[in-house]
Amino acid sequence: MAATTINIDAYGDALIVLATAGIVVPIVARWRVSPVLGYLGAGALLGPYGLGSLQTAAPFLYWITIADAQRVAGIAELGVVFLMFLIGLELSFQRLLTMRRLVFGLGMLQVVVTAAVIAAIAALFGNGGAASLIVGLSLALSSTAIVLEVLSRQGRLMTSTGRSCFAILLAQDLAVVPLLLLVSILGGRSGGSALMGLALALGHAALAVGLIGVTGQLLLRPLFRLVASSGATELFVAATLFVVIATGVIAGIAGLSMALGAFIAGLLLAETEFRKAIEATIDPFKGLLLGLFFFTVGMGIDIRELARNPFWLLASVAGLIVIKAGCVTGLARLFRVPLPAAIETGLLLGPGGEFAFVALGLASLLGIIGTPVANFVLAVTSLTMAMMPLLAMAAHRITSRLERHRAIDPQLTVPPPTDLSAHAIVIGHGRVGQIVCAMLEHHHFPFIASDSDPAAVAHYRRRGRQVYYGDATNLTFLQSCGLMQAAAVIVTIHTQAAIDEIVQAVRSLRPDLLIVSRARDAVHARHLYAIGVTDAVPETIEASLQLSEAALVGLGLPTGPVIASIHEKRDEFRHELQEAAGRAGLAQTRSIRAKTLRGAS
Repeated sequence: MAATTINIDAYGDALIVLATAGIVVPIVARWRVSPVLGYLGAGALLGPYGLGSLQTAAPFLYWITIADAQRVAGIAELGVVFLMFLIGLELSFQRLLTMRRLVFGLGMLQVVVTAAVIAAIAALFGNGGAASLIVGLSLALSSTAIVLEVLSRQGRLMTSTGRSCFAILLAQDLAVVPLLLLVSILGGRSGGSALMGLALALGHAALAVGLIGVTGQLLLRPLFRLVASSGATELFVAATLFVVIATGVIAGIAGLSMALGAFIAGLLLAETEFRKAIEATIDPFKGLLLGLFFFTVGMGIDIRELARNPFWLLASVAGLIVIKAGCVTGLARLFRVPLPAAIETGLLLGPGGEFAFVALGLASLLGIIGTPVANFVLAVTSLTMAMMPLLAMAAHRITSRLERHRAIDPQLTVPPPTDLSAHAIVIGHGRVGQIVCAMLEHHHFPFIASDSDPAAVAHYRRRGRQVYYGDATNLTFLQSCGLMQAAAVIVTIHTQAAIDEIVQAVRSLRPDLLIVSRARDAVHARHLYAIGVTDAVPETIEASLQLSEAALVGLGLPTGPVIASIHEKRDEFRHELQEAAGRAGLAQTRSIRAKTLRGAS
């Protein structure tokens, strides 16, 4: 049998990346260092500008370093594609439509203003008009992969900061198409007028988006129904990977970023019943491929540039972050983003992004920008991207202090009353909590409400409502709200971890107290029943019951029997969820008891 030849270079690079994911990242995680920093640091150390540059002098380094970043660049790009697909799954077209003002207003304005400021500074340092424009536009873009990964890990994509960052990043992704076309036109590769070329490219992009949208709407749901009916897990995985990569390739062929195509596919699948199963299928691939992407970004950090121009390089890194953060913060405030969220958004989007490598690399190849300038700007971009986890921590601390400072309001210093008894404590005074409080007022039932948003608390206190600022997961605060004398606790917030803490805190002091809690869905409701909630109200089930009631009454059926049947159905759901929670708790108790007995024997 003939000996099998293998591609040592490819397998060696794969082993290095897997070793980073399996060994280096867990080690830095134990030191409480961000995994992103671990990947970036490993890439810089083991890449072509680090130890990889010493392979000629020390051949043994061949087995632990990477000398050519291009060998893994293609696979690394898939990490961003999978991330954007998952972001699309978490959103919906309706939610995206509500963000159009931020995307096409704040996002596009950020690209234009930031690019103009940076281009003017580049021109002051002696760069030509075309080179300055390309540098300005390239550095105006931020890292979609790193920013969204940081926010996703923190579970903050749906906060004011998350929405603002996502809107601007989406606008930046859309701006990549005209940017790359502009580079080609300035480099002399495109014939005809610039406007005609731009119109043609945008037409291709619109056609690709339309093709992905129409094809996905027609085929995706039947495809996944067919695959799911087979019962083969591996076929479901294959179908998911096919959809992600195929939509990315279609977008790439049209000149769009692959990530944008995958994002559209995610939006389409978010409306289907397969959303959760797809998320579970993709998540392991996304994590590893994103790590590979960060590893390749780290490989682009040229330490030699720091040795050549240490002062100007560090000054440029600081200058870029300050300029972009200032522009983003100012524009965000113009669009009425709260000050803490605007500052945090500015700091998160201050560093450069991955598309700068593409645009500046092409501009250098076409001779628009000199190689030394391109290398310097790319070094600045890499270093700012490497600083992202540190900037995220700094931004969080700054905004936390701002929130505490804003909390010092005369309306907030009033302590909860101590003479209440048999009252309700409403936790959360958002849209749901306001309606609950209004109904309690209507029926003249005594209550006090709490919320962690100081501005909202001050606003409603000025309107005469009994709302108090505080952290409801804090047992001392709950006691100050009269927990020991209360008749009920009504939890209207949506954060699952906080709901768990509140329920456990209340149950530790009042095992008999009525606790009514908002739940996200049936699974969440079963969990709440298991940890001691008296009644859980799943949003999905309640919405379906309300829709049914409205439809039946609208169709002419008698109101009384309709309302009675809705109440019966609600009680049926409640009974099923409580039984399921009881069975789960019993199974867990038996499992713990069996483990205890095995350990004793």
